[in-house]
Amino acid sequence: LKTLKLPTFLREHEKLARQCAAEGLDHVQFLARLVELELIDREGRMIERRIKAAKFPAKKSLDSFDFKAIPKLNKMQVLDLARCEWIERRENV
Repeated sequence: LKTLKLPTFLREHEKLARQCAAEGLDHVQFLARLVELELIDREGRMIERRIKAAKFPAKKSLDSFDFKAIPKLNKMQVLDLARCEWIERRENV
């Protein structure tokens, strides 16, 4: 697993195997869950690498944004835009 560069498989396979056995899942479902965990972990690491490479002075998110500082800003609209559903709908922002 190290050679194949699958660190999440290596770290999680035993725990997930026990969990899937307790739930009565077969080996295909076990592997599907394991692959899903690997993909989620890879995506997270990729985002972290990109943030690090961008050399932002500070990491910020909408969770820490003070909407009270700008009362005219429509919080619900900003949060809706942040979900990026408008991209799939092919809408112009």
